[in-house]
Amino acid sequence: MDNVIGFLDAHGVLSIFLVVFAKRMGVPVPAMPFLLLAGARGVHDGLFALQTLASATLAAVLADALWFVAGRRYGRTVLGLVCRISMSPGSCIRKSELAFARRGALTVLLAKFIPGVAGLAPPLAGALGMRAGSFTALNLAGTVLWIGSGLAAGLVFHRQVTQLVRTLEQMGSAAVPYVLLALAAYLAWLAVRRLLVNMAAAKAPRMLPHELADMLARGEPVMLVDVRGATPGPGPRIPGAVHASLDSEMFDDLTGLPEGMDLVTYCDCPSDVSAAHAALKLRKRGVPARVLAGGFPAWVAAGLPVETAAKAA
Repeated sequence: MDNVIGFLDAHGVLSIFLVVFAKRMGVPVPAMPFLLLAGARGVHDGLFALQTLASATLAAVLADALWFVAGRRYGRTVLGLVCRISMSPGSCIRKSELAFARRGALTVLLAKFIPGVAGLAPPLAGALGMRAGSFTALNLAGTVLWIGSGLAAGLVFHRQVTQLVRTLEQMGSAAVPYVLLALAAYLAWLAVRRLLVNMAAAKAPRMLPHELADMLARGEPVMLVDVRGATPGPGPRIPGAVHASLDSEMFDDLTGLPEGMDLVTYCDCPSDVSAAHAALKLRKRGVPARVLAGGFPAWVAAGLPVETAAKAA
């Protein structure tokens, strides 16, 4: 334990700052073990615990502020980037927007405790126009709760944490394979989750933007369903599209469409996951739904027309 204590005394505060900052920027590193270790160290050094709390909080707030500004400036474009490096790359936009729609500011306060929402809350708050002062205050409070809970857990279970560290140190170099195995297992779990999400999304049949544009140009009966977000917004959309989130009455009403009408869902998630989930759900109800491959970004990239939805009264 002496080597670890010495390392914490020399570099602990800076190391935890860098780990937490990387974690909040989207790097898949586990921050909680470092907080547990710092909490255990804080049993005998209260000043170190306070320094760690301040350092980790500063790191998280800085990273979140960068994502908030990016969301405010680039809107939904940056959300796709966050989801691509997210633990739940396909569904995090939908999950986070539903959380904001239902709980609003409370989502920012508790975001770091909600898997799949933690990383997206800052840019989503920026994209949805939350006031910077409100976001900063709520995010700061939530960050202190998150960091403080990790330190408190290390404080409460300091004997177990200390014993684990002592055991690893006694093992010496023999412990390295176990540590590397644990890290590999963590990264493999993230990779498997990503693979399973993409495999599930791939089951929904696709159509390319130009195919959809040709159908519309020929006047074929097509129902376009925009599943981006929990509520319709005033932003651009494919002409004629209707908004229907997966948990809305509007979505349930889609099963009553007349025969012969094609139904196409689209979103702006990585791998079209939200649109694929909606299409598969409809297909289970007997509706032959398909997914616009690449979603709204692919439609725009193809140079196809868009319209601006009217702002709700």
